[in-house]
Amino acid sequence: MEKTVKNNNLKQVIMELTKVPEAALFSHVSPDGDGLGSMLALGIALESMQKKVSFYNAGPIPNNLRLLPGIELINTSLPLDLPETLIFVDCAEAERAYSSIKSYFPGRKIINIDHHISNNFFGTYNWVDSQAAAAGEMVYKLIKKLDVTITKEIAINLYSAIITDTGRFSFSNTTAKSFKIAAELVKAGIDLVAINNILFEQKTLAQTKLLKTALCNLELLQGGIIAVIVLSRQDFQEAGAEENLSEGLVNYARNIENVEAAALLKEISDKEIKVSFRSNAWLDVNKIAAQFGGGGHVRASGCTIYEPLDKAKKLVVSALEEALELERHN
Repeated sequence: MEKTVKNNNLKQVIMELTKVPEAALFSHVSPDGDGLGSMLALGIALESMQKKVSFYNAGPIPNNLRLLPGIELINTSLPLDLPETLIFVDCAEAERAYSSIKSYFPGRKIINIDHHISNNFFGTYNWVDSQAAAAGEMVYKLIKKLDVTITKEIAINLYSAIITDTGRFSFSNTTAKSFKIAAELVKAGIDLVAINNILFEQKTLAQTKLLKTALCNLELLQGGIIAVIVLSRQDFQEAGAEENLSEGLVNYARNIENVEAAALLKEISDKEIKVSFRSNAWLDVNKIAAQFGGGGHVRASGCTIYEPLDKAKKLVVSALEEALELERHN
């Protein structure tokens, strides 16, 4: 791998993408609309520039994201070999794509495009903008700079990326730029009603059953300022739901009146617990996730704790209580 350029360098990324003949694109495991939509939009744009492109994501792909143009082209398994240029979109760490991915890095150029404040600048070329509401906003800007026409397929992917990461333009990361870009994407002829219905409204029976269980398991702590949802493997089995169907459940905890911090704990195995953190107004949950080797954004972050579910819950609650107490005295 070439010497790392550790700064936000859009110009260098453009130069590299213009001259590469072939590239492999990656987005993070447990994918969301921003990761997949941004990756696919960029890949489609590069294909229009006569580049050879391949897509990789460890999955599983959520059903509501099957509407994204190009989704059927995504490979879940890594090949024996990859092209010289690897592009990571919406990955704070390369390992968020595949745990073994860095074994492919020697001799290759790594382009890192991301908006997470916790990004560790793992690329040869890094364009990291923590002020962007979504990676989709960054990819939109990149595609425009590459002088590629925003087709309907690209627009659907980018709109889905932005609207999911901003919570339909309701999260604190939403800016005037978010609306401006969305307005430009609408001009490409996308069906807003259909996209919003598939992304946010349609639910499988398994999702609805899982939501019921999550709400039954919800706990309010510290006088209602902390909300925690715990889902065991048995909960997923009884609902007939895969882990990816829990996407967004943490917001039901965050949206309760007077709650500042919320956490969703999901048991993946006996000693593997995925945790999603959210906050409303002032708590930096990125710092809390970082305590457990994770990260993300100030108001939304995540981590994995390799402990039994009960112990993981105690660790999470303790970390939230300590952080809230510390902030109160600052």
